[in-house]
Amino acid sequence: MTSPQGELLPGTRRALLHRIAVAQQEGRAPSLVAAVVRDGRTVWSGARTSVEGEAPDGEEQYRIGSITKTFTAVLVLRLRDEGLLDLAGPLERHLPGTGVGDVTVVDLLAHRAGLAAETPSPWWERNPGSLRPDLADVLGERPLIHPVGRRFHYSNPGYALLGALVEKLRGAPWADVLRREVLEPLGLRRTTAEPVAPHAGGWAVHPWADVMQPEPLENLGVMAPAGQLWSTTGDLARFAAFLAAGDERVLSAESVREMRTPAAPAEAADVADGYAYGLGMELRHQHGRALVGHTGSLPGFLACLTMSLADDVGAVVLANCTSGPAPFSGAASGRPAHRPPARSPRSSRPSSRPEPRRLQARGQGRPRAHRPPPVRHDGHRTHRRENHLMTTTTAVAPLTTADAEALVTAAVEAAAEKAGVTVSVTVLGAGGHPLAFHRDDRAVLISGGTSTRKAYTALQLNALTADLVDAVQPGGFFHTLPTALDRPLLFIAGGVPVRRDGRLIGAVGVGGGAPELDHGFATAAVASLA
Repeated sequence: MTSPQGELLPGTRRALLHRIAVAQQEGRAPSLVAAVVRDGRTVWSGARTSVEGEAPDGEEQYRIGSITKTFTAVLVLRLRDEGLLDLAGPLERHLPGTGVGDVTVVDLLAHRAGLAAETPSPWWERNPGSLRPDLADVLGERPLIHPVGRRFHYSNPGYALLGALVEKLRGAPWADVLRREVLEPLGLRRTTAEPVAPHAGGWAVHPWADVMQPEPLENLGVMAPAGQLWSTTGDLARFAAFLAAGDERVLSAESVREMRTPAAPAEAADVADGYAYGLGMELRHQHGRALVGHTGSLPGFLACLTMSLADDVGAVVLANCTSGPAPFSGAASGRPAHRPPARSPRSSRPSSRPEPRRLQARGQGRPRAHRPPPVRHDGHRTHRRENHLMTTTTAVAPLTTADAEALVTAAVEAAAEKAGVTVSVTVLGAGGHPLAFHRDDRAVLISGGTSTRKAYTALQLNALTADLVDAVQPGGFFHTLPTALDRPLLFIAGGVPVRRDGRLIGAVGVGGGAPELDHGFATAAVASLA
């Protein structure tokens, strides 16, 4: 489905449709929608879906995750422009009693306050916000892990503090202030804190098998200013136009220009990647272009808004899967986004879910990786499920969230007691979906990614990763298998499959120590489950 606008050449429209078709197919997304903005208005929009006749359009809501932070930053800049706060002033001046009052407002906006990346467990994105009713519950006992103002460290709790600051100075809930001061003036009627029909449902799609299951749609509570919003390509296209030029009813051109200016100290890796962070906005330099915008993700959804101001063009891409399409591959840059960092909570307890749904491919025509159930969850359509069968091939009890938490605890305790090291631990269910994740902020920075890759490798190949090292050498069985569907495998010790009655029910990955130590921690955890 596309919207034919005469301003773009037919070849350009075909190329854009081809790009999103490839992104949807290779990323195994149930659906993907996109829009292109030029001269402040939408000049092209398109959508791809796995179900014939169910293509979403520019009015279909998707969750936009951390793009919410840009909206929150706009509210804070409005307070500054009205003289109600000083960006360089301490948070304590306006929001006392947080325990981190010495950090400044600009420190929070630019992710340089030294706060932890995530809240204490359980994983805030996969649990109701009612579990953390107060800021103290969000910040935890050790909120500051780096010196204030010295380095860029992406922090979701930091934007919860900014939302609380907005509420304190406006005397109204964050969502109400946002609607009144930003959404209504800009005409963003389809951008809301809660989903409003028609909206997409969020899905976790197995990276290699045609298996998927629904993701929880939680109200994030006090964490809402960091990632709560739902929106559409149409609304985000209008928001992109605002971020490029400003609007005196909301924020001046000078203030939005300030948001697009680097404000966080750049790490060496960020410099190499061409990445910087402003005030609620990400900045990248790719393929000779300076790009600004933000990416977002929450369980079941990916989102990207990016603009090239020099070319006066922007793009919006939304998908309803936890992982898959690199957001920028469907947008203007053609390369995957590197930020925000992969989520790194200390642990997670996903809500209970139904058994995985196995997908049955059918028909010819549009390119697609599989055909999940329809994306609509609006109560107004009949879901076609005749080709989407529930798996009933085994009576073996699946790996539960309680099992996953026990595995995490056992691995962490083994690392601390036997070697005195801090590690990251990833636990996957048989369908490839994450059941639990733990990363201590003191662990090696890349340990979260390595633990997840080890777990996926052990699950995909149903083998200890320690036993696969030789298999990738020349002449080895897996010599030509560095990836599976573009997912990088990791043939380093530390990944262990979890079996019950001889059947594969999941996998554990541990990263952060020496490989042979990680292997010992993972095997000890699996042994404890038996």
